[in-house]
Amino acid sequence: MEVSRSQANAESSQATVLGSPIHLLNDYPQWLLDRVHHQGVHVVTLNAEMAMQAEQNSALAQVIDRAELVIPDGSGVVLYLWMRGHKVQRCPGIELAETVLRRLPADATVFFYGGAPGVTEQAAIEWQRRDPNLTIAGTAHGFLSSEEQAQLLNQLRTLQPSVILVGLGVPRQELWIAEHRSICPKAIWIGVGGSFDIWAGTKDRAPGWLRDNHLEWTYRLYQEPWRWRRMLALPKFAWKSIVSLRSLP
Repeated sequence: MEVSRSQANAESSQATVLGSPIHLLNDYPQWLLDRVHHQGVHVVTLNAEMAMQAEQNSALAQVIDRAELVIPDGSGVVLYLWMRGHKVQRCPGIELAETVLRRLPADATVFFYGGAPGVTEQAAIEWQRRDPNLTIAGTAHGFLSSEEQAQLLNQLRTLQPSVILVGLGVPRQELWIAEHRSICPKAIWIGVGGSFDIWAGTKDRAPGWLRDNHLEWTYRLYQEPWRWRRMLALPKFAWKSIVSLRSLP
């Protein structure tokens, strides 16, 4: 029986962040784990930068709108929701993915796709070291030729992994998942950005005190100064948020 979009999406209260939907759940990992093997899910990890991109990129906005689960990944999104009366906790995509992987049932498998050559394979090795019982079905880096991309899709079609983590950066990973998720219709697809770099040890996450004080973006900028142009989205998001709040009755 065909499931409607409203039935397939998170059974929860919802909010919007500058037009992008957000699902408000108490336990995002458990919601996903309850659907392993049963329901395909596209997880979008929404932050301020992505919300601003969605305003200018209709294809990205459509993907976010159709995703079964959109979580509050960024501090800006969380603060925006707090100002609108939604007392939510930030759920970073990397932490969501880690919790899901640690709690996967024994018969579930995971596939890592994205990152630089060598990084994704190292991330898989580190995960296997952390959890020898985790079944990693395969890995592929994010710089594949057209022929290699076709081979990857055939591999996924054959393996049918339970969870597919895609680290291609925003918005490429969201658009790629939306385009190809039909080949593994019961998989949980999560866009994980630069998580493979963290797991592989090629980059570090911001210290806890920065994350707890909504300043993780400063550490990311320190590690990757070239991101400064993209970071301009943050003050724009703040201004649009203020304007949006002022327009409320």
